[in-house]
Amino acid sequence: MSPLKTISMAPRNFLLSSLARDDYERLLPHLHTVRFSLGELVGDCSGHREFAYFPTSCVISLICTMETGASVQVALTGYDGVVGISTLLGGNTACNRAVIGLAGEALRIDVRILRDQFKRGGSLQRVLLRYTEALITQISSTAACNRVHVLEKRLCRWLLLIHDRANSDDLVMTQEFIASMLGGRRETVTVAAGHLQDAGLIHYGRGHLRLVDRKGLEDRVCECYRGVSREFNESNGILPGIENAVNDHHKLSMRV
Repeated sequence: MSPLKTISMAPRNFLLSSLARDDYERLLPHLHTVRFSLGELVGDCSGHREFAYFPTSCVISLICTMETGASVQVALTGYDGVVGISTLLGGNTACNRAVIGLAGEALRIDVRILRDQFKRGGSLQRVLLRYTEALITQISSTAACNRVHVLEKRLCRWLLLIHDRANSDDLVMTQEFIASMLGGRRETVTVAAGHLQDAGLIHYGRGHLRLVDRKGLEDRVCECYRGVSREFNESNGILPGIENAVNDHHKLSMRV
C-alpha cells in the first residue's frame, strides 16, 4: 500500500459524487488516497477495520475463507461502492476478507469519522443504506450462482463485473487468483478461459487478460450478472445506471 495524500479534487467514486455538497465537504478533510497492488489484503487479518475505503480505480473482492483454507469471492466493489459498510451498521469486525482484485487507488477514511457522519442522516446515510441493499443483492446472487451455474458462466459474470469497474479492457491477473475468487480449481479455470478465448471473447496470456468481445460475454453469461446490474440501475438516482456509469468513469479516468 502506497503512502497517503489528501484529496482536494472532485471524487472519482460515485457514492461520494452522489452526496450533497455539505455532506461531502464534511468528509473531504478526512479522505486520503491510497494505492493498492493486486492481491493485497485491505485491513488486517483479524477482520478488524479501522478504515473504510471508497475505491476510485481499484476493484476490491470480498472473500469468504473456510477452515480448510478454501476461499471464494462473495462480492466485489469498485468506484461504485465502499468497503467497510458493516462497521456503520454496528459491527466492529468484518466476517469477510477484502482483497484487491484489480490494482489501483481508493479513498481511505477513519471508520469512526464516517460512522459519526452517517449518524447525522442526510444524503450520506441514504446513499450508504441504498448501497448496502445493492450489496446484499450481489452477495445473494453470487451464492446462488456458485451453487447452480457452471464455472464458465461464473467466469463470464466475474469478468463482466470486474470490467464494469475497470479503466481498461486489459486486466492484470493470474489464473490462480481467478480460481481463488471463483472457488474453483486452477485447471478448471484454464479450461473455461480456453473456451472463452477459442470463441474470440477474451485473450489470455502470462497474467494478462484482455476482453475482446464484451457483447459476446454478455450473451453467454448467466442471469445473475443481469440481476446485479439491474439492482444498481434501479438505485433511485443515487447510483447511475451501470452502462452510463461505466462510460462516464472511463472518460473521467482518461482526463485525470
